[in-house]
Amino acid sequence: MNEGFGCRGYQDKVGVLLAQLGTPDAPTPAALRRYLAQFLWDRRVIEVPRLLWWVILHLFILRVRPRRSAALYQRIWSSDGSPLLLTTRAQAEKLQVAISAQAGQVKVVYGMRYGSPSIESALDELIAQGCHRILLLPMYPHYAAATTASTYDAVMAHLLKQRWVPTLRVVEPFYRHRAYVSALAVSINAALASCPPEEAPQKLVLSYHGIPEKYVTKGDPYCCMCTETTAVLRPQLNLASQDVLHTYQSRFGRDPWLVPYTDETLKELAQQGVKRVMMACPGFTADCLETLDELGHEGSRLFQEHGGESCKLIPCLNDRPEWIEALKQIVVSELGSWLTDAQDKERSCAGACPVACAKLREGIA
Repeated sequence: MNEGFGCRGYQDKVGVLLAQLGTPDAPTPAALRRYLAQFLWDRRVIEVPRLLWWVILHLFILRVRPRRSAALYQRIWSSDGSPLLLTTRAQAEKLQVAISAQAGQVKVVYGMRYGSPSIESALDELIAQGCHRILLLPMYPHYAAATTASTYDAVMAHLLKQRWVPTLRVVEPFYRHRAYVSALAVSINAALASCPPEEAPQKLVLSYHGIPEKYVTKGDPYCCMCTETTAVLRPQLNLASQDVLHTYQSRFGRDPWLVPYTDETLKELAQQGVKRVMMACPGFTADCLETLDELGHEGSRLFQEHGGESCKLIPCLNDRPEWIEALKQIVVSELGSWLTDAQDKERSCAGACPVACAKLREGIA
């Protein structure tokens, strides 16, 4: 490929940015305080008047919650670091290998909306490597203003600071993409099949992250997309549809959130005499605190405390081969003509720019 474009020279590469929500740098109160201060100050996450929220956040929440959250993170933290960070890195690395066989000029990186490595640093890495066309892939199957739109805010704000603003494409929410739903079905069915008959679950709980009901009232399509994922997933599961339940987890504050609540559902199932339950989280593409601890630890404990016997968490898609293949299909489809351009086109300005630049330098001198 011709690297001599104008007077600067550049590699005409295509960048892919996997954008994930984020994780603290360490399972400590200090690290959680930094992380929560960034996360909870986002206007997309907490829609409360700024002055009032600043008082609540800094005088109350950030004085109490970091220590409590650090204790929870310590239960899931590995010797290598944050599970979410490690999984996201593996997803990016394996997607890079998978897509390089088809398009060698595509560079895959990952970034976190909150924490590090940041989305901004990931964009800088792509730009530094000559990527002037960037595909943004938020790792959230379902659109929500608090996640997807917040990612758009960060990406676009940073790109608009550049002298040469890269061309940007954005992967639309993939909540009903055939490859994504198929990967979910393969993962869940494999977990169901691994159970001996006497340990087979009586119910499967599909738990999605919740949002306040008022966000939906304002126009957020999140719950409709989650419901549609469940609807297209159910027929592909090796379990009767009536035994596949749809719930929402992780509510925060006093406002009503989307229902039914996951914790209340687990409690009710146990009280009704259900002894064996499995849980899966279609809205999370990588395991994190909300899956590993909130469901894997707290959800299981709650179910057993109310009379249940076994409540098992099915791992998220993480870096399973079928999910990496699904990611590749999504990316290749969204890149479209960019792949052809990256493979076939050489950029040139036919010598006009160097001449013009030489005259400009003479004028300056």
